[in-house]
Amino acid sequence: MPTLCRDCLTCFDHGTRCPACGRPRLVSHDELWDLSIAHMDCDAFYASIEKRDNPDLADKPVIIGGGRRGVVSTACYVARIRGVRSAMPMFKALQLCPDAVIVKPRMQLYAEVSRQIRAFMEELTPAIEPLSLDEAFLDLSGTARLHGAPPAVVLARLVRRMKAELGITGSIGLSHNKFLAKIASDLDKPHGFSVIGKAETQAFLRPRPVRMIWGVGQATQEALDRAGIRSFEDLLRWDRQDLSARFGSMGDRLWHLARGDDRRRVTRDAAIKSISNETTFHEDTADADILDGHLWRMCEKVSDRAKAKRLAGRVVTLKVKRADFKLISRRHGLGDATQMADRIYRTARAMLDQVGPRGPYRLIGAGISELVPADQSDRVGDLLDPNAARRAEAERATDAIRARFGEDAIIKGRALR
Repeated sequence: MPTLCRDCLTCFDHGTRCPACGRPRLVSHDELWDLSIAHMDCDAFYASIEKRDNPDLADKPVIIGGGRRGVVSTACYVARIRGVRSAMPMFKALQLCPDAVIVKPRMQLYAEVSRQIRAFMEELTPAIEPLSLDEAFLDLSGTARLHGAPPAVVLARLVRRMKAELGITGSIGLSHNKFLAKIASDLDKPHGFSVIGKAETQAFLRPRPVRMIWGVGQATQEALDRAGIRSFEDLLRWDRQDLSARFGSMGDRLWHLARGDDRRRVTRDAAIKSISNETTFHEDTADADILDGHLWRMCEKVSDRAKAKRLAGRVVTLKVKRADFKLISRRHGLGDATQMADRIYRTARAMLDQVGPRGPYRLIGAGISELVPADQSDRVGDLLDPNAARRAEAERATDAIRARFGEDAIIKGRALR
C-alpha cells in the first residue's frame, strides 16, 4: 500500500514507522498517488498565531474574542477539549474554562498570514479556491510532472513549510472531489492528513450523519430529522424526485452527495459577492444591550475583512432569526460604498431598530454586498450627519494605532457589551 512519511516525505510501501526517519506520522492509502483534489484547513488559526507570537501561551487554553459579555471567535484545542466552541457567550466559555487566556482578535495580522499561506499555494497550482482566511480547496491535477512528485507529497510539503516558516499547522483532506476533501480534512485534526478514495466512498459515507455535509445548518438538520433522515444511509433510501419535492434544490443536492457525487470544480478567484459575519446565540435573547454589542462586533469583523481584501460595499445587510426560526433580513443601499465599521454599524443598527421588539432572537448577522475596490469608497460626505467624516478619520487613526501596537491598543466600549 502506498505510504508517505509526513515528517521527512519518504515514500515507501506500508509500514508502521518510516524506514528513513523512524517516525510514525504516516499516511497510507491504496489511492494515495492517484487523488488530486484537496482541502487545506489551518488548525485553530487565530489562536495558533497568538501562541506563535507569545510562547508563554503555548500550553494554555486560549480564547479569541471580546469581553465577558462578548462571544468566542475561536479557541485553541486545549480550550475546545473543555467544551469551548465558536460563537459561545464568553461568560459561558469562562465557566467551562476559567483559566483561559482571553485575546482580542488581530484581524489584520491574520489576513497577512493568510496571504503568506496563499503565496505558498500559488507555487503549487493555479487552481486555488479560498473559502476563508484559513482554508482553501486546491486542485493539483496534472502537476506531478512539474513537481516531480504526486499531489499527496506536494501537500505534505506545503503543511511542513507552513510549520517551519510561519509556525502554523494545517490539516489536509485528499479525495476525488471537493465534498469529500472537505470532510476528510476534519477527520484527523489537528495537523492531520486524511484520504477518502473513490473505491471506498459509498462504504465511508453510508453510516455517517448527514450533518457532516457542509452547509447543512440547524434548521435544515431539524427538517431532515422530521423526515427521518439522520445518516447518509437514510438518504439513500429516498427517491431523487421525492427529495426534490420535499427539500427543493437542496433535495437534489442531497441525492447526489449521498452517493459521493460532487462535480463542482475548484474555481480560482471566484468573485466575492459579499462579506458578512453572523453568530448564533447559545441562549435566545431580547436584551437590547447584548444585541447591540453583538451587532457592533459583527460589523467590525466585516469591516476588518473588507479592509484586508481592499473592498467596500454599496449595500449593508442585516439578518436576525427569531426563536421560532423565522428569518428576518433587511438591506439598505448607500450613497457611496463603504468599508468603515462605524458606517456599517450605524446603518445596520437603524435597520435593527426598524425590525422592532420582535425577539427573542437566536441569531444576528451583518454584511455588505455590491462590492467595489476600496479606492472607490467613502468619497461622499453625509450631509445629514456632519460628524461622519470626523468618525471616519478617527477609525482610520484607530486602525493605524492597532496595526502598530496591537488590537488591544484601542477598544470601543460597545465592544465589551
